[in-house]
Parts: sequence; C-alpha cells; structure tokens
Amino acid sequence: MISLTDSQKIGMGLTGFGVFFLFFGMMLFFDKALLAIGNILFVSGLSFVIGLERTFRFFFQRHKVKATSFFLGGVFVVLIGWPIIGVILEIYGFFLLFRGFFPVAVGFIRRVPVLGSLLSLPGISTLVDKIGESNTMV
Repeated sequence: MISLTDSQKIGMGLTGFGVFFLFFGMMLFFDKALLAIGNILFVSGLSFVIGLERTFRFFFQRHKVKATSFFLGGVFVVLIGWPIIGVILEIYGFFLLFRGFFPVAVGFIRRVPVLGSLLSLPGISTLVDKIGESNTMV
C-alpha cells in the first residue's frame, strides 16, 4: 500500500471535496458559490498532495502557459460571478493541462472489466480512441 504523509492525506480530502462541490455546483445549475468553493478546494488540495513547488512548476511550464491561463482564468471568472463561462474555460484548460495523462487513463480504464466493455461500444470506442491516442487537443 502507498504510504501518504499527513499533508497528502489532507490534500486528498480537499481535492475530493473540491470535485464534489464542483460536480454539485454544476448539478444545481451552475451555482456560483458552490463552484467557487469547489475551485478553491481543488487547487488547494492539489498543492497539498504534490507540494507547492511542484504545483507551481506544473502550472507554469513554458509549454503549458496557454492551458494554465485558461484554467486559472476560468477559476477567476467563476469567482467574479460568471459561472457558465468560467466552467467552460476551466474545462478547456483542464483538457490542455492533462492531455498527456489521457492515454494512460484510457489504457487503464480499458483493463477494468465492466468499464472496458463499455468503452468498446461502437459510438464510444471512436471517441475514446481519439482521446487515448491523441497528444494534441489544441
């Protein structure tokens, strides 16, 4: 089993609550207060899990400037009160930031018994193949 430090455990909790608040805020028709809380918890939880220096290095790499500006710009737009536009910016920035991780995630999900069979359905498989093999979602 993977051993986690206390700060990483706190970060996992903050990130989980952040994802929950983001999902719940979208389910309640883009409630700006829940989305703002979710954004703050998600970003702070991420910095607890991987550390402040690694978080800063991840977001501010030269080739990820566009992705970071969309993601953090979306967080800012949600915080000032335009939740739908902010979430759209965040999602685009999220896909740009984590596009290198998608092939790994798709490969892992395809090995899971029930999910793997769902991903092999005709309409879904073409989309998943495009996401899983693509390194450029620009």
